Amino acid sequence: MDDYRIEPFCACDYDAARALWDRTPGMGLSAADTRERIESFLARNEGLSFVARVRDTTALVGTILCGSDSRRGYLYHLAVDETHRRRGLGKALVNQALAALKASGVEKCHLMVIAGNELGAAFWKSQGWKFRTDINLYSKDL
Repeated sequence: MDDYRIEPFCACDYDAARALWDRTPGMGLSAADTRERIESFLARNEGLSFVARVRDTTALVGTILCGSDSRRGYLYHLAVDETHRRRGLGKALVNQALAALKASGVEKCHLMVIAGNELGAAFWKSQGWKFRTDINLYSKDL
């Protein structure tokens, strides 16, 4: 991890983050991922989302979006550039977001993995997250 630094995700990181998300298999992107929507998300959840950069450069190689409704935390868009995986960067981004949630008083966190994203599911399982079969997720477009 000495080769990286983790910093708060700011609106100025959007273009590099979006490029990373676009090239990350299994990333579920939608109309909610426009620049304007991400900027709004970051403003509503200040200090909870992070990026990873190669130390001594501006190269963005990892992201995690984190939000809260003040009761539960939610993680989105954990992504690490393929050439920087298997170095603990994903785990470090998750730990940073979880520490920020805990500091804000949130005691539980949820995340969603797109069905068929076996790489993502395997990562979360390896990190001790439990797959829930007792909750059904419902969505409605507004």
